Amino acid sequence: MPVSSPYAARLADIPVIRREVEVLGGTTAYWTYGPDDADASILAVHGFRGEHHGLEPVVAFLPDVRVIMPDLPGFGETGALPGRRHDIEAYADWLDAFAATVAPGAIVLGHSFGSIVSSAAVARGLRAPKLILVNPIGAPALEGPRGILTRLAIFYYWAGARLPKPIGTWLLRNRIIVRITSIAMAKTRDASLRAFIHNQHDTYFSRFADRDTLHEAFVTSVSHDVSQYAERLTMPTLLIAADRDDITPIEAERALAQRIPDARLVEIAGVGHLIHYEKPGEAARAIRDFLSD
Repeated sequence: MPVSSPYAARLADIPVIRREVEVLGGTTAYWTYGPDDADASILAVHGFRGEHHGLEPVVAFLPDVRVIMPDLPGFGETGALPGRRHDIEAYADWLDAFAATVAPGAIVLGHSFGSIVSSAAVARGLRAPKLILVNPIGAPALEGPRGILTRLAIFYYWAGARLPKPIGTWLLRNRIIVRITSIAMAKTRDASLRAFIHNQHDTYFSRFADRDTLHEAFVTSVSHDVSQYAERLTMPTLLIAADRDDITPIEAERALAQRIPDARLVEIAGVGHLIHYEKPGEAARAIRDFLSD
């Protein structure tokens, strides 16, 4: 059953256009929010198993900013990259090519897995005047406070890719497992907000192209982190981190900020890995302050 978004009224006032573009031999679907003549443009990259809808609550609080949000290859309405393994090189190449075609000179924003893709692309040469990382994966996933659960996830995605296709795909799209994941990540006690978060995951978390692409993307997500690129992120960089993040603890985010040459760290209290759902207004405020500098 659909659940109304607490951010729907704000988002309804922001113009949005869906477009498609050919990138690396495949078709990338993307959405442009906000005025075309905005002073600032942001290219936003969503997280693992997500798609562009996930970052819309943050967009809702940035009505005067032009935000360009593609679905990552293999997720949402963007198909898998033809002839490529979905490793970090492929995702970085894709983002570099997409930015050059659709959003040259835009500020780059990445959430969660998107923070890894964005950092890798920028470190490899994608030109961006500023970089924004929301819930950045600031340390190896296996070293996080839920490293054991990460190991279970590795087995889960491995099994999903190795079992007979109908069974493996069913397992990866299993609504009970999706709900358990959603419950584990949500920290808010607001019942209506939790219902919205769970509905978002129920609706969009299983919109991946196929199980092989999903497995490749998962391996990429747990094999890399932003700290691998820290010293090469030489542009002004904003880190928006959560004090209850189960994937990267706040201490690791503080250490990451010290390694990035020109970094600003904003810590948001009382939230975990879902800043974009639970506290998008605070994230947008930090982004707006960063853009105004």
